[in-house]
Amino acid sequence: MSLIVAARFQTFDQATVAAQKLFAEGFTEDDVHTFYINSAGEHGRYPLGGDRVADPDAKGGHLGAVAGASALGLLFALVGGLIAAQIAASIFIVIAAAGVGAYLGALAGALWIVGRDKRRGKSTFHPQAMHPAIRPAGVMLALHVPVGKEALARQVLRESGGRDIERAQGRWLNGKWEDFDPLTPPQHVEAPTSVT
Repeated sequence: MSLIVAARFQTFDQATVAAQKLFAEGFTEDDVHTFYINSAGEHGRYPLGGDRVADPDAKGGHLGAVAGASALGLLFALVGGLIAAQIAASIFIVIAAAGVGAYLGALAGALWIVGRDKRRGKSTFHPQAMHPAIRPAGVMLALHVPVGKEALARQVLRESGGRDIERAQGRWLNGKWEDFDPLTPPQHVEAPTSVT
């Protein structure tokens, strides 16, 4: 594993200027890897896109949808049946009422389950546990840092306009950060900047 220091830049031109300054300080071209990080959710890890199989906020929503559709569907079917019996209407009213009830029940049930953690109060809801820190989109300059040069690397990156400076232990091979994962929360060495 290698020590890697990285920073985010607004443009490739800014990252190129930073790389030139790093070269002037003795770093080599094999020590610098510049690449673009997409916005969260746009890393295309699945055939239909996205970064995750499911949204963590939607956990259990399907169970609420089924329960709500069953309960309100049955209730609306009974009410529709009573109305149909009173006005001597066709079975179509019962079917339509059951369909409307199932639709509204599925919606209400899913929303009830999905929002339950937020209704319980802030003491039990921890958004950081479900939504760890992410890297904002932008140009990333990653630097393979030899022992004893981390402070110099961070200083050059900061003075060159680098933001969200972080450090990591990773696999550096053929001038690239091979095991970089955009979804892994960054280990910032300085306070992260606001997204711009």
